[in-house]
Amino acid sequence: MIIAAVDKNTNFIYNNYLHTIYYDRSDIDMEREKKLKLVPLVLMVFTSVFGFNNISKAFYKMGYAAIPWYILSALTFFIPYAFMIAEYGSAFKKEKGGIYSWMEKSVGGKFAFIGTFMWYSAYVIWMVSVATEIWIPFSNLIFGKDITENNLLLGLKSTQVIGILAILFVITVTFIASKGLQKISKITSVGGTAVALLNVVLLVGGIVIFAIHGGKLAEPITSIRTFIDSPNSSNNSMINLLSFLVFAIFAYGGIEAVGGLVDQTENPEKTFPRGMIISAVIIAVGYSVGIFMCGTFLKWNNLNSTHGINLANITYIIMQNLGYAIGISFGLGQATSVSIGVFFARLVGLSMFLAYLGSYFTLIYSPLKQLIEGTPEKLWPKFISKIDEDGMPRNAMKIQCIIIAIFIMVISFGGEGVSKFFSYIVLMTNVAMTLPYMFLSIAFISFKKKKEIEKPFEIYKNYKSGIAAGIIVTCTIFFANLFTIIQPILEVKPDVKSTIWMIIGPVFFSIVALTMYNSYEKKIRN
Repeated sequence: MIIAAVDKNTNFIYNNYLHTIYYDRSDIDMEREKKLKLVPLVLMVFTSVFGFNNISKAFYKMGYAAIPWYILSALTFFIPYAFMIAEYGSAFKKEKGGIYSWMEKSVGGKFAFIGTFMWYSAYVIWMVSVATEIWIPFSNLIFGKDITENNLLLGLKSTQVIGILAILFVITVTFIASKGLQKISKITSVGGTAVALLNVVLLVGGIVIFAIHGGKLAEPITSIRTFIDSPNSSNNSMINLLSFLVFAIFAYGGIEAVGGLVDQTENPEKTFPRGMIISAVIIAVGYSVGIFMCGTFLKWNNLNSTHGINLANITYIIMQNLGYAIGISFGLGQATSVSIGVFFARLVGLSMFLAYLGSYFTLIYSPLKQLIEGTPEKLWPKFISKIDEDGMPRNAMKIQCIIIAIFIMVISFGGEGVSKFFSYIVLMTNVAMTLPYMFLSIAFISFKKKKEIEKPFEIYKNYKSGIAAGIIVTCTIFFANLFTIIQPILEVKPDVKSTIWMIIGPVFFSIVALTMYNSYEKKIRN
């Protein structure tokens, strides 16, 4: 039985956040104690990449047929990509600039800056969006539904009230984060715990229901075709299958952000690559197991027929059904089971709010750190490039905060025209956010060729295997992005504008990055 749908919820979270570990460089023994070991590193990579939303959305789109696509994406993108990150990390274990340092030493500064600047710019837009979206799970937690669209205060419209709350949120997060890495670590650990909690609830709940029902699945497996064909026949067209492949590939994004922690890892040339390998396997298996677990308590046809269901609220509805199914399985009454379902929905609201909070605290600092600390100091004005003694780029964080606040203010109070324009800016970052993966995989080929780079750890033992891995990952990302771009014009009602804006994004960010870097080179020559 399906519980009534929860109101509109938040959009897909780009699950790219990690714990940051602080240690005191002045004391060697304390440094060793506080440096990152294998298990914490694995947990950080897991929370950086693994997105609980991806499980529920995959089951809603494809049922069990999502599992092979997730496995294919892991084999052609995530696992070889994670191996690349492992080799990069062990080779550049003393570098603090993260992905910029890796690409700069493998290919060159201009190439590295374009990729890193594009990567960072996409996160700025992400932070603008999430500052407003975070109030939706908060509303679900407090009120059991989304009331953000009806929120009026002192004559202000709901969008304006949310805008003010979002600005206060950004200022508060920036202020707390600027106090040091220890503050960030404590809050991101809460977000990581919240995500882990949801996965444990789904796994344990699914196993319990499966056992009580004597091994009978709510969504039956009739034949091998169950893992090939989506229950929704419209999703079995080539266009929709390619679209889902793109979704599955991007569900594995974010592992490169952990690169900034190599210098904080204990025995990095061994611990870091091991952490990458273990994490890649756990995440690939975890997605498949999670999708399967949805079928232990939920019949796809019943889920699909739920009124008001969509990709924005699917996670709430699935977890609400899990709570209801647990109550019914234990012989509890209808009302009690419904109450358990509502409790589970509120649990999702709490977990998603904490996950947003944890990711925000890391992403308001980590990408900026890699951009400022990795790139040449003279590329930026002295005020921006200043790094305080504790390693915090406080001035840059303040400027970033002002930029995000201005974006939010203009969008909230600028009317429908401005909101529509911002939707185009979001489209600009759709491809720009994932193209840096291609930059890293292309740079890996050059990285393997350069014998002068010391490589303490190698999975790809020779240059040919490195080239093969680089080509496979690059082609996978390229075709995923290509289809993302052309998909809107292949729909029944072609959306040419969306395609154009997605093309404009990478071109615009590349031009800005090139202009900045050329200006820096001119300054150096002079």
